[in-house]
Amino acid sequence: MPLFPSRPPCGIPACATAWLFVAGLAVAAGPAADDPLLREASWAIPDAAGVRERSLEWIRSAALAGGASDAAVARATAAWQAVGGPDGRDLLDAIVATVAAGEPRAEPLAAAAPGGDLGWLDESGLPPFLRDAVSLWWARDLVRRDCFDEALPILADLDVASSIDPATLLFHRAACQHWLLDTDAAVESIDLLLEREAEIPARYARVARLLRADAVALDRESLDHVARRMRDVRRRLELGRAGAATREAQDGVVAALDRLISRIEDQQQNEDDSSGASGAGGGGAGQGGAGKPMDDSRIAGTRGDGEVRRRDLVPGETWGDLPPHERDQALQQIGREFPPHYREAIEHYFKRLATGGEDR
Repeated sequence: MPLFPSRPPCGIPACATAWLFVAGLAVAAGPAADDPLLREASWAIPDAAGVRERSLEWIRSAALAGGASDAAVARATAAWQAVGGPDGRDLLDAIVATVAAGEPRAEPLAAAAPGGDLGWLDESGLPPFLRDAVSLWWARDLVRRDCFDEALPILADLDVASSIDPATLLFHRAACQHWLLDTDAAVESIDLLLEREAEIPARYARVARLLRADAVALDRESLDHVARRMRDVRRRLELGRAGAATREAQDGVVAALDRLISRIEDQQQNEDDSSGASGAGGGGAGQGGAGKPMDDSRIAGTRGDGEVRRRDLVPGETWGDLPPHERDQALQQIGREFPPHYREAIEHYFKRLATGGEDR
């Protein structure tokens, strides 16, 4: 099942909710006064009314040239009137509907029909701003269908400065880069997007800040990073893509797991070596006498002062006696950790103590 619905009303991938939890809710709600993102913006947001007029001017010109009918002009005009309405249509949807009114090959896009493509776009003769807008709409739809690998090259080729919706371009580019674990590029796209944080849709700004916090904190050599790579492999397989790219991603996951396991084993070996050195030099004194045995017979260094702890015996008590329950625990431990004849020898010793046949 795709993680993104085909057309969520808010315009943000459905898995953004998961990203909120991943990034953590500790991200500040508003920018700090010294925030490095608060610099002069390098891009501008086009006037929506101007984009609308340019789009309708194109369909009218096509009608005058005989490439579109009056009905097509009316259809395009109605699409623009529906922007911001209850069905959630936005500027990009209106542009695609306008292009479809004058270009039959764009009809599958306007109808959200499966199997559409953009093979016709370069030869369509559309003005650059319309061609780029259709490409952006198509890439956004790919992102909503979890097709990040296909969407990212399209988004990377689009120019932010000339885009009719640069906020959507930067947000979805960052989403692809974040999902595909190109965290440095994702942070760069997010920083560019947040240059106009106060003017872009609030949903973009909030999710972008959380994605940025998550990307900055992600350790490339961590198990979390490996888990995300495994998640990406699962996404590819769910989309029916088991080609060379997926196999390469799987090999990368295995290699990363091998590195993690090797690192843990090295750490364990270092701890064992350290424990062995401590046991050999101190006779296990630092571990309550439970240090690692010496590898060779030699005089062991000791840290004790050689004094035996004195104990006052109560009347009737003999040195070396154990309470019955402690004696039973000792016998059980001996039975678990030593060969059977050790237990027999100890039990024989206690019996002789009890009958007075053993010197105490």
